Amino acid sequence: MKTTLDEMQAFIAVVDCGSITAAAVRLDQTISATSRTLGRLEEKLQTTLLRRTTRRLELTEEGKAFLERARPILAAVEETEELMSRRRNQPSGLLRVDAASPFMLHAIVPLIAGFRERFPQVELELNSNEGIIDLLEKRTDLAIRIGHLKDSTLHARLIGNSRIRVLAGPAYLAARGTPENVADLSRHALLGFNQPEALNEWPLLDENGLPLHIQPAIRSSSGETLRQLALNGAGITCLSDFMTRADRRDGRLCELLQRHTQDVRQPINAVYYRNTALSSRIQSFIDYLVEAIGARGFD
Repeated sequence: MKTTLDEMQAFIAVVDCGSITAAAVRLDQTISATSRTLGRLEEKLQTTLLRRTTRRLELTEEGKAFLERARPILAAVEETEELMSRRRNQPSGLLRVDAASPFMLHAIVPLIAGFRERFPQVELELNSNEGIIDLLEKRTDLAIRIGHLKDSTLHARLIGNSRIRVLAGPAYLAARGTPENVADLSRHALLGFNQPEALNEWPLLDENGLPLHIQPAIRSSSGETLRQLALNGAGITCLSDFMTRADRRDGRLCELLQRHTQDVRQPINAVYYRNTALSSRIQSFIDYLVEAIGARGFD
């Protein structure tokens, strides 16, 4: 397309105002700039749109035809810009969010009713994958990643952090006893992850003063599965506060080795494509998570 929107706008302003001088005032331009824009448009179209006399401007037949088609084009662009402005102020449309099932169930789901009340025009699709997904392949707008991020082509925003603790259920402790020190763990059934192996590093120090790396008796890819195993007395596990806060509060899980536990917190980030303009619906969801989690925390 040779013609620009600025040229269409200048042409329509000249027609509506009746003179280049008045059009320049409306467009907040100099008279010479408006005149040059009009001349450039006619040169591109290789036709005369306006006849200029000392007293007034008069549309040619070509000018009338161009005006008839240019007005709805400019009006459509202005309407679209207004729509985008409204969407920025009132987010809308479909937002696809991905998070590991424990974070989805324990951290995101309790916030959804409040988010929808504030942003009723945002439609949500909530998906859970235990591993790291390709956002483009999975058609995902936003993903929640727990733990330290590797170098990535993704934008990331920290929305909070969550401490990890060593835990067991009362039934298991009643049957097997409570470990008094780190060495005692070798005599217990430990529940851990099958991947990534880094999640089997607990916030305790071994006999060499190094972070304790456990060998699980039972492994799972899901923190929620480990939580359920611990609740059902299968062993001792190490999980993040975001999924065990209510269990600890209500006595369903007991924190162990508190004196020996290091204060280790997992960062929680919202990630989205670096080459994607941050839409208002993505921004609104991230802001809501930051506000809710920052105010509430997981301790």
